[in-house]
Amino acid sequence: MATNSASHDKSRGLILGIESSCDETAAAVVACGHQTLSTIVASQTATHAAWGGVVPELASREHLRNIVPIVRAALHQANMAFNDLDAIAVTSGPGLAGALLVGISYAKALAFSLDKPLIAVNHLEGHIHAVLLEHSQQSVEPLPMPTLALVVSGGHTHLFLAAPPSNISSAEQATWRYTLLGRTLDDAAGEAFDKVAKLLGLGYPGGPWIDRLAPFGDPRAVPFALTRIKSKPHLVGKTPRTKAAITSPVTMLDPRFLFSFSGLKTAVLRYVEENGLRAGAATREAALQAAIASGHTPALDQVRSLCDQPTLDLIASFQSAVVDNLLHRSFDAADKAEVRSLLVTGGVAANSELRRRFRSEAERRGLPIAFPTLAMSTDNAAMIAAAAWPRFLAGEFARLDLEADPRLVLA
Repeated sequence: MATNSASHDKSRGLILGIESSCDETAAAVVACGHQTLSTIVASQTATHAAWGGVVPELASREHLRNIVPIVRAALHQANMAFNDLDAIAVTSGPGLAGALLVGISYAKALAFSLDKPLIAVNHLEGHIHAVLLEHSQQSVEPLPMPTLALVVSGGHTHLFLAAPPSNISSAEQATWRYTLLGRTLDDAAGEAFDKVAKLLGLGYPGGPWIDRLAPFGDPRAVPFALTRIKSKPHLVGKTPRTKAAITSPVTMLDPRFLFSFSGLKTAVLRYVEENGLRAGAATREAALQAAIASGHTPALDQVRSLCDQPTLDLIASFQSAVVDNLLHRSFDAADKAEVRSLLVTGGVAANSELRRRFRSEAERRGLPIAFPTLAMSTDNAAMIAAAAWPRFLAGEFARLDLEADPRLVLA
């Protein structure tokens, strides 16, 4: 590494971000919250594909294997040494407990040994700042504030009203402020994509296959209804079944902004059973597994040839229904909150139909909208370092007894 601490200018605000909340081990160096100097991600997709989903124990082991070389690679790519850094930022939750602990333990040891500040970052806040980071790099005009943030991924489906710091030198609001407006009551949208894909024999992760196959089907072939959620007195004071962060009780939120995808997933299962699609799914799964085992990545034409038209129609209808749910509730919340912009982030933000329809609706309403690039949609550490910057300026540092919080709330 070429530089050293003697030549380091403290005004550069160099923050090393570390992300290990699920199945990506990531590290990045970001300057002053808006200039990405490096970003390295080690994916575990191949490790978990054979099991049809993320296995927490395997994820933790892979993080242990990858964390040191990934951080070194990020510093090398940024042409930095450890002493050049001004702070260490790490995801403290929500996520898988064992996976989080790997990143946190390494970050704490690094911060202690270098005598650098440690900054704890909520994973959901990181996804929001993935969009803000790229928008600041690509546009001279900042995104109008306040903004409505839809964080939609395999583990999360949340709507937040997000407002930037009003005064970075004041303790009153020196960091970003988030107000939860809506969330899923059960499965996250990305989880529903993956479960339906697995049901149809498309393997894991299946969300991208659904996205690529949907254009070959009729999205109106299977009439999935928009989920309607009413206030339920028996849920007063209780939290939802979602695996994501614990947040406000259901009755504290407007039912119009609550999501539910478990019923849609069940409807797909019922359709498969009633229309004799189970055998085709089994044949498809075996063919794709054989291709992967032989070292070949299946091409779109190959996967499409394994799908009959009823299956393609089902895929298109399912995807359209998920996007309908996300779109209607997001824009209803944007209207109620009177936001000046909308941002969509997380793994499902890479879905092409979602991007197209959200952009079209935002343009119709004259509402600025922003998405992350495909690379920044998935878990990465640049978003963690970017989200840490306001906290660095405000002196909001974590103690060295920081612990992982798998159900961490964003507030």
